[in-house]
Amino acid sequence: MKLLVYGAGVCGSLFAVRMHEAGHEVSLLARGERLAALRRHGVRLAEEDSPVVRRVPVPVVEHPEGEYDLITVLVRAHQVDAVLESLAGVRGDVLFLLNWAGGPEPLGTVIGRERVLLGFPMTGGTMDGDVIRHRRSGFLTRRVPIPIGEPDGRGTPRLTRTVETLRTAGMNAGAEPRMDAWLRTHAAFEVPLGQAVHAAGGPVALADDPDAIRAMLRLMRQNLAAMDTPPVPRGFAALRTAPQGLLVAVFRRFLKSPTAVYSGLDDSSPASTAELERLAEQLRASTRARVA
Repeated sequence: MKLLVYGAGVCGSLFAVRMHEAGHEVSLLARGERLAALRRHGVRLAEEDSPVVRRVPVPVVEHPEGEYDLITVLVRAHQVDAVLESLAGVRGDVLFLLNWAGGPEPLGTVIGRERVLLGFPMTGGTMDGDVIRHRRSGFLTRRVPIPIGEPDGRGTPRLTRTVETLRTAGMNAGAEPRMDAWLRTHAAFEVPLGQAVHAAGGPVALADDPDAIRAMLRLMRQNLAAMDTPPVPRGFAALRTAPQGLLVAVFRRFLKSPTAVYSGLDDSSPASTAELERLAEQLRASTRARVA
């Protein structure tokens, strides 16, 4: 498969490595300092705090061109508009593996509705200079599959083909018929969590402030109540029904765990802040549209 991976951050780099090592013809798109680092050293990976750094020589490009069997977009939500413009003249189905609560319509309007697939990467890590530090499990042994779906929920040959391609590359992937609702549910959860972590000064600091966690839970419940579909996955409904004291205890434990660190919650960069603001605006727009 000829594959373009658009975005050379943590998720895009990990995805490109897996597909490259599975034997696919992969190009990893990057720009600026990240492009220069990848050209010098390839993708540099380390497991958690290990001193051992592995180098993978994934081919890199600065601009998309021509035709691909699949283009995977792994960027932040506020960067999507620029990505769409650069892909308008490039041929190939486009799998958006990212945080997104704006629905498929604005994506398809620019590049063509028939090209859009939706998904979420279900992995994370941190950037240590140009080294990506990630959990040992990564894409490989996660119990929750990488969800991928058609915007209208259909089962199609290209969806089956995409899921199988990821699986044969060693990734746990699965078809999700309610992918748009899945992404909006995730944003309803992610925005209050990310903003609370940033305001507290990190996940551990938030864990030590039960009042801030309770305020975060109120916002999550408001976001979920404003949705016009049930939460997906269904387990997120527990955020609205479970006792608050139990949820506070669960979040305090999670926020102090290694999982919180490698999920990117510790990232308070301007890019992380901008993404949360874009997702929050998408949630507000969805609520306004529902009320109207």
